[in-house]
Amino acid sequence: MKKIKDQLKKIAKSLTSLSVQVEKISKQMVALSPPKKSVVKKRATKKKAVKRVAAKKTVAKKPTAKTTVLDSVIAVIKRSKKGANIDTLRKKTGLGPRQLSNALYKLSKRGVIEAKARGIYTIK
Repeated sequence: MKKIKDQLKKIAKSLTSLSVQVEKISKQMVALSPPKKSVVKKRATKKKAVKRVAAKKTVAKKPTAKTTVLDSVIAVIKRSKKGANIDTLRKKTGLGPRQLSNALYKLSKRGVIEAKARGIYTIK
């Protein structure tokens, strides 16, 4: 029993020394960290940034045409006279089966395309 008490005392001493070392290190870290900017300064810089953005928006920019997955599927279906089947859609758009299936589902729900037969889609 005495051995256990001695071991517990040694452990307690080592823990206290470790806690002192941790406190010293944390004080050093606080001293090394950069000071925080005040809230007032941050708000002022945000206002300047908003003014800069507003000034940039006044300059007219040409819109860039981004083709989406749905746009590419619609384009392929429009080019086909009798409708496009899934194989041709997959080859011409380069989409995977899951992505193509999702695109066809969305377009049919929106009423843009319709299924003429199983696997053949046409524009409404």
